[in-house]
Amino acid sequence: MLSVLEVKRKLPAKFVETLYENYSPLTVDNILAGMAGERNTTLRVNTLKSNIQEVMQVLKKMGIKFDRVLWYSDALILKEAKEKQMQKLAIYENGSIYLQSLSSMIPPLVLAPKENEKVLDLTAAPGSKTTQMAAMMKNKGYILANELDALRCERLKYNVEKQGATIIEVNNGRGEVIGKKKEAFFDKVLLDAPCSGEGRFLATDAKTYRSWSEKTVNELAKLQRKLLKSAWQALKEGGKMVYSTCTLNKKENEEVLEWAIGELGIKIEEIPLEIKNAIPAISEKKEVTKAIRILPSKETEGFFIAKLRKV
Repeated sequence: MLSVLEVKRKLPAKFVETLYENYSPLTVDNILAGMAGERNTTLRVNTLKSNIQEVMQVLKKMGIKFDRVLWYSDALILKEAKEKQMQKLAIYENGSIYLQSLSSMIPPLVLAPKENEKVLDLTAAPGSKTTQMAAMMKNKGYILANELDALRCERLKYNVEKQGATIIEVNNGRGEVIGKKKEAFFDKVLLDAPCSGEGRFLATDAKTYRSWSEKTVNELAKLQRKLLKSAWQALKEGGKMVYSTCTLNKKENEEVLEWAIGELGIKIEEIPLEIKNAIPAISEKKEVTKAIRILPSKETEGFFIAKLRKV
């Protein structure tokens, strides 16, 4: 495990500088400490094929140690086992479990899709949240899972099939145009937007942060606004939407929401889940502070989540 000082030296200097501009020194130290080494492997039980008791029984028999998650009964934190080890198990091969970061499980829980609803997952690959929502809906209803990249789209199809999520239709296309094509069609929309991925940075793994740049952040912020506009257009009046990213900067998070309040008239709601390492969003607009940011830690990737309602 690296020290905070070592982490600071390894990560892009401008990224670290931006952290100090946005957070208190103590919070920055916590963020950097959360990027100091490998994170625990975490999984979600696929309730379309199994249940938490069955999976825990299998893990106990195999001597794999785990902890439960207070805010999600179908999630487990593995104490020592790595992803490669888990991928060899029958419960992984048959789709009874899905290896997924804890933070990634939060947006579907906040959106809370119900049976027989129509749901849009605007940027869906590789399908972690899409298949989670199908399980929450007990395979009743309809999910349109959209993905622009053709290769990632194939991965999405593979995961959807493996998880037995039969209510999902996969679409390979631009998310920016779906709002016009499916105007006011969906009860709920998930926009887990393409982002600079700062919440996933690990100082021990250069490929997690090598491609980061200020220019990329600015370009992504523009794309996020276009996607949010399309998602909002596709949502019914009274419908709910979740906007999320796995990044930490304000440009891709709070500033996108501030823009959307003025441009689209979005309303932001409180998030009822009590999650460790969660802090309120940072904004002079009080409504935006209802969104939450999950700080990186040994158990969680950094994430940003906002719950919106169309009124």
